[in-house]
Amino acid sequence: MLTSHRAADNRLLAALPKSDRRRILAGCDTVQLGIADVLYAPWQPLTSVYFPTSSFMSLVMPTADSAAFEVGLVGNEGMLGLALVLDGDQSPERAVVLGAGSALRMDVGFLRREFGRSEALRRRLGRYVHVRMSQLAQATVCAHFHLLEARLARRLLMTQDRARGNTFNATQEGLASKLGVRRVGVTKAASSLQQRGLIHYSRGDMTVLDRRGLMSAACRCYKSDRDSYDRLRTG
Repeated sequence: MLTSHRAADNRLLAALPKSDRRRILAGCDTVQLGIADVLYAPWQPLTSVYFPTSSFMSLVMPTADSAAFEVGLVGNEGMLGLALVLDGDQSPERAVVLGAGSALRMDVGFLRREFGRSEALRRRLGRYVHVRMSQLAQATVCAHFHLLEARLARRLLMTQDRARGNTFNATQEGLASKLGVRRVGVTKAASSLQQRGLIHYSRGDMTVLDRRGLMSAACRCYKSDRDSYDRLRTG
């Protein structure tokens, strides 16, 4: 039996009316996810959706040279498996766990039945799709126009939000791949942020020392992302 506090750990489910939430939770399983677990492979049939509670995932697009450009992060603010919300059954992205922890897993059949039954679920997930689409457009602008140091600061803040702690796993090689740049560029940008006392990194661990300062160093896209989630919560 899933308890009500477990639902509150995922903001999308927590926002549903109590009757819908209890019924939907009864159809979910709690799963434990480990770092580097692959939940979805590109263009493979999707059989489940995930509502992260304490875990978080990276959505990456594979490239011809075996790199993987990140197109999104999903934590307890959202859901993994938006293609199913849009009546698809495949996704071009690879979904990889970045932060170990728990998630609520729902199979496709149950999701589709609840979509036909719960107007609140349809409305909430529809708004989440809109937020994600807006953020993807913002990320495209960010990658084209903003300096790497500001983009790195934004990415670290986004990870910290989902890790819900000051320290999390993040290698320079992984960050370079996800930002679509050379490792030397990330090394230079991270060194600058560290010299300013905003972060500390060592052996794959990243610690945010000065969140306010890191927010000042980030491009305005970070605030835009946060504002979009605020509108989702109040809608």
